[in-house]
Amino acid sequence: GLVATPDQAQAAHVAIRNSLASMYGSGDVAASVRIQYGGSVTPESIEQLMGELDVDGALVGGASLNADSFTRTFDGAGSADSLKKASN
Repeated sequence: GLVATPDQAQAAHVAIRNSLASMYGSGDVAASVRIQYGGSVTPESIEQLMGELDVDGALVGGASLNADSFTRTFDGAGSADSLKKASN
């Protein structure tokens, strides 16, 4: 599948958060919801996607069928999460 750019994923996730805030009248509710990226992820794309502020996770499809690919994807997500926490 096609991988969204990090900017595209971030924009989509912000739109979802804004909709939640509008629906529930609370930015706190929107901020507390974990939003996962549902497009294609690869070991090469996961770190940049997960590095976006509003991307809280990813649904790993085909990359999980190969142990090496899945491990590299998992490691990339962990690296991005560590960097995101360090910047907050």
